[in-house]
Amino acid sequence: MPVTQNQMRKMTRAGLAALVLAVCGVIPAWAHIGPPYPIMEHRKVGPLTVEVWSNPDVGTGSFFVIIDPPPGQQVPTDMKVQVAVQPVSKRLSEAIYGAWREKLKDRVEFKTVVPFDQEEMWHIRILLTSSAVTGETDTDVMVTPTLLGRWDLLLFLLPFVGIGFLWFKAASVKRRRKMKKRTRPGPSQSGPGGSTQSDTPAPAQEGVPR
Repeated sequence: MPVTQNQMRKMTRAGLAALVLAVCGVIPAWAHIGPPYPIMEHRKVGPLTVEVWSNPDVGTGSFFVIIDPPPGQQVPTDMKVQVAVQPVSKRLSEAIYGAWREKLKDRVEFKTVVPFDQEEMWHIRILLTSSAVTGETDTDVMVTPTLLGRWDLLLFLLPFVGIGFLWFKAASVKRRRKMKKRTRPGPSQSGPGGSTQSDTPAPAQEGVPR
């Protein structure tokens, strides 16, 4: 039985709904992927207020250290920021990475990237050093993988495969309908009174006796 356009629309909407459900289902497994999120907020290092955003992924993790001075003051121009990381299990020695200052007009922000070799809880220390202010703040962060697992990835791709199948099915139905219209014979031409006109001229009639 041929699939109507209305049925194809319903199938497409169902496929889109399945896609949304699949994406929502796998989001908890990789919710950290994307923009960084705050791992430290309103931390005091001397008179300065420190906020740290991060995207701690296995492979390479990024850190953004935002420093706010007290009202009417400025962050020291010779400020240096370092990020120290170590597994909570202490299976590795602590490693320290320098951060560079971003060229921003509205705030003081330092950035660095840190390699993480595996998924586990890591201890993070933020070290601030300058001629006027020196101190640190710390926290623990769970480092998670950036890629989905094999079966989660398959589940994520299934709706896309379904949408592709529906699109191919709709295109095939449309193509068949066009071919039928092209091969269908046109209506016969009729003369007045419904009689069929013939293009072949009638033979000449011989004289008929009266």
